[in-house]
Amino acid sequence: MKHANLVLVGFMGTGKTVTGRRMAARLGREFVDMDAVIEARAGRSIPQIFAREGETYFRGLERALVRELAARQDLVIAAGGGVVLDPENLRDFERTGVTICLTATPEAILQRVGRSSRRPLLEGGDKDQQIRDLLEKRKAIYEAIPRRVDTTDRTPDEVTELVLALYAEAPPAR
Repeated sequence: MKHANLVLVGFMGTGKTVTGRRMAARLGREFVDMDAVIEARAGRSIPQIFAREGETYFRGLERALVRELAARQDLVIAAGGGVVLDPENLRDFERTGVTICLTATPEAILQRVGRSSRRPLLEGGDKDQQIRDLLEKRKAIYEAIPRRVDTTDRTPDEVTELVLALYAEAPPAR
């Protein structure tokens, strides 16, 4: 796994950023939070991008960044929650790295992100129901990713150890 990227995907609030930072420190690698990169390049927050240009525009920015990051090596990447919606994103990441999906129960996700105003897909309405609906729509995508870690009742240290073990066991990137 000397050069293979480690890519963390999963629904919002599953711990991709926290785990990604910890994994980068453990592996001595650069950490890339895709949402933070997109915000920095756009000069505005993701909710502002969604409000001004819409989700399709945002997904285009995300797709371009996936291509860029997949062409690099030795990264730990926390992908945005919606990266999995485009199968090309997962294919690109798998070509040069190991993808691990972080999961959590709807209740845990709501507890972690329910008060956030930075989640455009949860704006207005019943956040619990919105989380459940989005998880249901993405269920097959997440379940198709062979390496998964449920973060629901685990500490960041426990999640990091489980991710590290999955990463070490993964076959080399193609």
